[in-house]
Amino acid sequence: MTNHRFSPAEREAVYRAISERRDMRHFRPEPIEPEIITRLLHAAHLGPSVGFMQPWRFIRITDGALRNDIADLVEQERLRTAEALGPRGGEFMRLKVEGIKECPELWVVALTDQRERYVFGRRTMPNMDLASASCAIQNLWLAARAEGIGMGWVSLFDPARLAEVLRAPEGSEPIAILCLGHVEAFYERPMLELEGWDSRRPLEELVWENRWLERAHAHQTERAPQGPLHPEE
Repeated sequence: MTNHRFSPAEREAVYRAISERRDMRHFRPEPIEPEIITRLLHAAHLGPSVGFMQPWRFIRITDGALRNDIADLVEQERLRTAEALGPRGGEFMRLKVEGIKECPELWVVALTDQRERYVFGRRTMPNMDLASASCAIQNLWLAARAEGIGMGWVSLFDPARLAEVLRAPEGSEPIAILCLGHVEAFYERPMLELEGWDSRRPLEELVWENRWLERAHAHQTERAPQGPLHPEE
């Protein structure tokens, strides 16, 4: 029987990338090497997509004025989010939630305006285009960690207003602003955990068997050890 497993060292590297991936908000100013950018985009484009629709579009932001416009949109939403959080609004405002003006590379990921023609995989699950693009982003994130590049996913923006700023066609939808760059160090733990905002839930609370809320067998629900199987939210 053919053994399709990676070698122990290769498996360890995969799990290490998963474990040490972080949503980064602090970056050094030096540019990312062009060959690394090419590899990261290629990794993203290898992401799985339902019906092979490949709904992702990557927009690299190199215009300084446009970067400032995007930063303004994010700041406006940051203030609205703080207001919506009520009692935790002040705590939220003390968090650093993005690095748009500091990162050397700023990308926007959008869903294409052509995705409605894809029926395969979307007839009853129309959000599979978003799921597919999210897989591409996760590919990019893990590849970036393996390359020693920090990445942060910013979601604090109004998609319609960002689409307008980008002159995107009707029907397209921005889903992510990605900050990328070299970093001094990767956070030891997820930043929101370090800042006391929240913590990762025990795995056994999230794994059920057969029906909603039915606990799985004990041997399946023992809490996984801290380490390579705990990617950050």
